[in-house]
Amino acid sequence: MSDTPASVDDLFDEANGHLAMGELEEAVPLYRRCVEQDPQFFDGWHALGMALMKTGSIKEAIGAGLMATTLKPNDLLAWTALSQMYVADHQIAEAETAKGNARILSLGGRVVKE
Repeated sequence: MSDTPASVDDLFDEANGHLAMGELEEAVPLYRRCVEQDPQFFDGWHALGMALMKTGSIKEAIGAGLMATTLKPNDLLAWTALSQMYVADHQIAEAETAKGNARILSLGGRVVKE
């Protein structure tokens, strides 16, 4: 085994493998390492948020979901996921706002002009 740190892509692939096997507790720390190595890694933030939500770490999931929507403000799935996270945390007004952004995007609109 080499002493070379795992690349973000390798970590992400390994985390996704755990996720596919239903091993969320193993996937979460790997997704965390992805975003620590590359704070601009949208897919890592999105996956981390979803995994955290499924493991019951709702507040942390919302933080990851907010990072994902900040990095890609016109991503439909990111806003949909964030809405689900807010619902799980009983933040209904925030959930409705996120859902509204997802609705705009689903109709071909933009949340932020690029």
